[in-house]
Amino acid sequence: MPYLAHTANLQLAGFAFATVGWVLNSITTGLVQWRVWHVTNTTVITSGIAWIGIWRTCFFSQVLDSSNQETMFCQEFSVTDAFVPKEIFVAQGLMVVAIILGAAGKAFSVRALKNIYQGSSHVHFIRYWFTLGGILNLLSSFCIIIPVAWNLHSVVNNVSIYFPSSYDMPSSPEMQEVGAGIAVGIVAAVLLFLSGIFFLSYKLPDSFDSKVHPLSKFSDNFSISSGFSSRSLSLASRNVFAEPILNCDGISNKAYDSELDDKL
Repeated sequence: MPYLAHTANLQLAGFAFATVGWVLNSITTGLVQWRVWHVTNTTVITSGIAWIGIWRTCFFSQVLDSSNQETMFCQEFSVTDAFVPKEIFVAQGLMVVAIILGAAGKAFSVRALKNIYQGSSHVHFIRYWFTLGGILNLLSSFCIIIPVAWNLHSVVNNVSIYFPSSYDMPSSPEMQEVGAGIAVGIVAAVLLFLSGIFFLSYKLPDSFDSKVHPLSKFSDNFSISSGFSSRSLSLASRNVFAEPILNCDGISNKAYDSELDDKL
């Protein structure tokens, strides 16, 4: 009869995947390196490279700083700005929703794992909690992959963004590259998807023991070894006392032997 704790090894791995995926989801949401623009006009963008995320755009410049030192300047934008393209508009909403769904999915999986490893009278609810956690993680994965794939398509096709003049950004770059934000988002979506599949695959066995008795085998072995030791000691004692006691001349002491026979 299997223990209940032995039925959730795959789900424990799924929880680890969900945790890492949720952290990466939070990281990629805040990263500015979704798109990497290479520009030819380095009058303001002296480094020739600008980064565009889903919340702001940043670049290095020596002109905008009075100390003539290369400093990073960032300009934020939101969904209310008319120049923001649809793929960034959608990414702002879906990435936040993905964080919320991933956190809720982790909460349900923690509830299920807690009842497995600490014991619970509501055993049949474990599969229900794993199912909810798996569905939420799958939805979180889809919410990540949609904006990531859409922005990846825009980078591949070198789609322009018409920034206002106050942003000091060109409307179109000479070349675009995929940034770290898209790569991290893909990894996060894959991990959350796998964790959702692992949670949904959980099945309770037909018969199981919800209690673990780690000392039972040790106790049996200890009792057997104790009995064996006592019996061995008794036999050894008898063998010792059964040996004849010799006097100085090497002749057995018959009086002591008869007394020993009476005791045995």
